[in-house]
Amino acid sequence: MNIRLARGCLGEEELAEVRAVFEYGYFGLGSKVDDFERALEDYFLGRHVVAVNSGTNALHLVLDSIDIKVGDEVIVPSLTFIATHQAISATGAKPVPCDVYPGTLLMNMEDVKRKITPQTKAIVPVHYGGSPCDMDALLLLKKTHGLRIVEDAAHAFGSYYKGQKIGSFGDITCFSFGSLKNISCGEGGAVVFANEELNGLLRKKRNLGMDRKSQSTTSWKERSWLYDVPVQGFRYHMSNINAAIGLAQLKKFESFISRRRRISEIYQEGLKDLTRIRLLNVDFDTIVPHLFVIRVLNGYRDSMMEFLMENGIETGINYIPTHFHSFYKTEALSLPETEQAFEEILSLPFHCALTDEDILRVIRIIFNFYDNCSPSPQSESITLNT
Repeated sequence: MNIRLARGCLGEEELAEVRAVFEYGYFGLGSKVDDFERALEDYFLGRHVVAVNSGTNALHLVLDSIDIKVGDEVIVPSLTFIATHQAISATGAKPVPCDVYPGTLLMNMEDVKRKITPQTKAIVPVHYGGSPCDMDALLLLKKTHGLRIVEDAAHAFGSYYKGQKIGSFGDITCFSFGSLKNISCGEGGAVVFANEELNGLLRKKRNLGMDRKSQSTTSWKERSWLYDVPVQGFRYHMSNINAAIGLAQLKKFESFISRRRRISEIYQEGLKDLTRIRLLNVDFDTIVPHLFVIRVLNGYRDSMMEFLMENGIETGINYIPTHFHSFYKTEALSLPETEQAFEEILSLPFHCALTDEDILRVIRIIFNFYDNCSPSPQSESITLNT
């Protein structure tokens, strides 16, 4: 039996919501998107929510709307999916990669401070695996340096920072609802924020810059084909179909949280005494974990990955540091913790369809890998409380 690394968990409830959209007959930016945004506004304690068609486009839409442009610099971890950097460079600005802390793989705030220049206009923290970055330090930099803080919370829907839900405070937060995220719309994303002026601008820009309320008329409903285009815009709006899926997922989210935490607990308990790997420092009681990442020490990562695949277990590497890619490569740039992490990190299977037995099998195969290593590892026992 093969165990997949990741998969979306959609079912009959999502099909029923989509069927209702089909029966209504309109699939673009419509009432289901409004419903999804209102549900998310309730979830984020009344903050504004603008739904879009991907997490990547959420980031780009925000950066464009806060006037990040050519000549500006944006500090961002190198250890992230390439989408984070692509959203920055799409504005013409320069992504400035920073290092991470080895125990959490979150952005290293000391390195962030070293890299602030007069050209720095924003910081994009990445809440890796669902764990939040140091928001106190980041919001202090916003205050003292006049920087914008645009959170890449693609992994962190439902996570908390010091008792506050990610997205319910701070400057601007961007979420992804792609097929493998904590909740899925199939594809989708959202921007969460407090500023009323930004709300109007984002809504225009996500839909080709169109403003249907700018024309002077007393019979707008009869003349809804009229619009003005006052700003540069993009085709970034969410569709009714994707919003319908998201609405069904929100109703299941509490069960997703429980399952993700349970899977993490089994992994933690089963692997905690294995000295040839390192577990990340994660507080599973306050976050909704999106990944389960281990660090495989002493050069064994690739061999372990191959061994697990031979035994029907799919794994992954999250992520290739962006400063390794030819488009973003910078001469003489050194991010030692990021580069060391890339040699060691391994993402284990993690999704809500996994059973406890699946997780125990993954753990058992990891122990079997070390039993077959040469030279033989020290004898280690495994006791699981299941």
